Amino acid sequence: MLMYYSYIPLFRLLLPCAGCLDHVFQRPAKRCILASLVLLAAVSGSAMAGEAPLSLAWQTAGGSELLRLDGQRLVSREPLPDTLQAPLGSLWKLFVYAYLVDSKQPEHGYQCRGGNKEEVYCCNPGERIDRDQALVKSCGLYFEQENLQLNQGDWSRYWQARKAPSWISERQRLAPATRVSVQQLLTQLAQLPAQADARKVLLDVLLNGDGSTVSALGGRLRVKTWSWLADNDRQARQGGFAGWLADGTPVWAGGSGTSVMVLKRHGEALGQVLPTPWPSEAGSCVEVRLFARYPLRQLRREGSNAAVEPGALDGRYEVEFTNGNRLPIESHGELFLEQNSEGLQLTAHLDREDYVARVLDREASAQPAEAAKALAITARTYLLQSAGRRGECLRIDDSSASQRVAPRPASQGARDIAAWTADLVLAGTPVTYHTTQPGTDRLAWTQAVEQANSGLRYDAILARAFPRATLSRWDKPVAACQPLAAAEQWLRKQRRDWRQRLDAEPGYEEIQQFTVCQLTAGRPYVDRERQRIFVRGFFSLQDRLDLTHEYLHLAFVAHPNGQDEAYVEGLARTLLLE
Repeated sequence: MLMYYSYIPLFRLLLPCAGCLDHVFQRPAKRCILASLVLLAAVSGSAMAGEAPLSLAWQTAGGSELLRLDGQRLVSREPLPDTLQAPLGSLWKLFVYAYLVDSKQPEHGYQCRGGNKEEVYCCNPGERIDRDQALVKSCGLYFEQENLQLNQGDWSRYWQARKAPSWISERQRLAPATRVSVQQLLTQLAQLPAQADARKVLLDVLLNGDGSTVSALGGRLRVKTWSWLADNDRQARQGGFAGWLADGTPVWAGGSGTSVMVLKRHGEALGQVLPTPWPSEAGSCVEVRLFARYPLRQLRREGSNAAVEPGALDGRYEVEFTNGNRLPIESHGELFLEQNSEGLQLTAHLDREDYVARVLDREASAQPAEAAKALAITARTYLLQSAGRRGECLRIDDSSASQRVAPRPASQGARDIAAWTADLVLAGTPVTYHTTQPGTDRLAWTQAVEQANSGLRYDAILARAFPRATLSRWDKPVAACQPLAAAEQWLRKQRRDWRQRLDAEPGYEEIQQFTVCQLTAGRPYVDRERQRIFVRGFFSLQDRLDLTHEYLHLAFVAHPNGQDEAYVEGLARTLLLE
């Protein structure tokens, strides 16, 4: 399992608040009524003000487009004019973030002390906010020069080397009031350094909202919001967002009102016009042991009686099992036939989202769409919670005891559902699912189909099955690390005693900075990117073995030994028991 996930008490449910549905929201009816009145007032005010449609721009293979949307639909589509400009608003923080990540600047953090009213966008007094959280929450105090103390010469040289316009390379011009060409902004977003990191983090912008936007858009949009003074009315606001679709397509939007108002008002229309591209970061490797419970007799290429030799598979084949059953399969290089001590074994190496799509094809279907979205998120969460590891890959069996996986390329419908929900998981409870039988923390597919056909969206379906859970992103819980200080102290002390033994091992590099975090569910693992070790504790021998094992994965990260589970486990036992 790759990432830790924290317990969060209540899943955000999107249903019309006017219906009040207190049994689902678990809040008093008067709050629901008040929210409905506020929303009604906002909509009425918007209508009376005769607001202009939302402007939505993005780059396509045929050139940049400008779309106009009202609250319900697409109004117009045309080439993006070079003359369209907009204020940066808080988008300046996105460029500072990219510079910090790409140039590997140290993490400064920002400590909230309660003396600045702008800290409301950052953290509570006494708390600290890090870089990723600051970007999502738009904490300007974090990104200001007073906090970061960036070298201005280094800044200018960095951006000039990338041929960035002067409004980026001249740090003093990178400010909320600076007006820039939308076309130029899209160009800079398309080539922005560290955008993969930003896209991952910015999914939280929608997840941290009121639920309506992520309900309409899923995991497709990865954007930083912005707001600023309206062009023709200094008492009013304009706002929107800029960033990327999940495949890296740069996108910008602007309209009347704050960014929060823009997303609420136009979320449904955006949901209709935004495409569902395959994500450029489709997730790390998933190794699947196909037909784990059914021994294989032989594999033949379609139309041939000759048995296939072990190796990578490309084409259509027929599997024959020892019980006499036969099944057609198809591979384009992702399936491998292996011979081991137990006989023949079929193994698939898949991207995470491809894995989710194949599970959806095998366990259910891509229709109805809202039920399929709910199952895709559940299947992805199950993978997160239950998979083991083999080197850099997650490892899981294709089995009715875990998840069944289609032994052929996923259908386009299933891929669309996986892409629509990309990176979304549930946090807060262990998840399971079944074809027909609902239960505690269990999604039943037939029930989900009924709910979807009755008009419920995927998040409402999930809320019924997993009332204690909330939507999160695949790797979000890493930020919720609860340090195990005693375990870290124990490991550092033991490491000193082990130094002579470890220094003799090829590839060992002592890790100076690491954190040991509390694991609340799943199997122990390491987050190499953030140098974090997630374990249950260190009191029992097994706990200490797990802690040592995962530390060794970190310490041998640049050497093949770090990918050899048998080697790592053997060395961990030797260190603890010798």
